[in-house]
Amino acid sequence: MPQINLPFDEQIIREYLLDNPDFFNRYPELLLAMRLPHTERGAISLVERRQELLRQRVSLLEEEITSLLSMAARNEKIYLFNTELSFKLLNCADLISLKEVLADNLKQQFNFSHVRLISVLDVGADMKAIWEQRLRKGHYFGRLTQQEAKRLFGAEVGSVALVKLAEDIPVIFAIASQDATHFHPDMDNMLLEQLRRLLVHMLAKL
Repeated sequence: MPQINLPFDEQIIREYLLDNPDFFNRYPELLLAMRLPHTERGAISLVERRQELLRQRVSLLEEEITSLLSMAARNEKIYLFNTELSFKLLNCADLISLKEVLADNLKQQFNFSHVRLISVLDVGADMKAIWEQRLRKGHYFGRLTQQEAKRLFGAEVGSVALVKLAEDIPVIFAIASQDATHFHPDMDNMLLEQLRRLLVHMLAKL
C-alpha cells in the first residue's frame, strides 16, 4: 500500500487537543460527526467511544476496589488469627504442648497437611542440603523433591513453607499443603516471620 502524505502533522493536532481540552465544547457538532471504527458496532461517535471508555474504567475500578476489600478482609483475618495463636503459644508450659498448639491451630485455620518443628542436630547429607541450600535465604516457599518431602514430612506433599528459626538454632519450622500452588516463591512471609520470632523466644524459655 502506497504511503499517504497527509497535508498536516498529526502530532501537532494531538498536542493542540491536549493543550485545549475544551476544543469540543466549542465545536460540539464534531463529537457526533466524527466516527471511530468499532469491532462489534461498526462505527461509533466520539461521545459513544468516550462513554464506552468511561464504563470500562468504572468496571476496572470496581474490580480493583473489590480486590482491595477482599485483601483487607483476608489480612485482618490473618492478623486476628496470629494474635490469638501467639497468646496460646505464650501459655504453653512445655515443648510438647507448644508443638501441639502450633500444629492444631495452623491445620484447622488453613487446612495444612503437616506442621512440624524439625531438629537438624542429627544432620544427614540430605538434611544438610536442605538446611544449606533450600534455606540459604532463611526461608523457602515452593515445591520439594520426593526425597526432600519424605525426609521432612514422611510423605509426598504439594507445596511447602520452610523457615530456619536461626543460624544458631538448628530447627526448621516446616509447613506443608497438599495444594501444589499454595506456597510459591513470590508470596509474602509476614505471618511466618512473626511466628518464627515468637518460636525463637519460646524455645529459649522452654
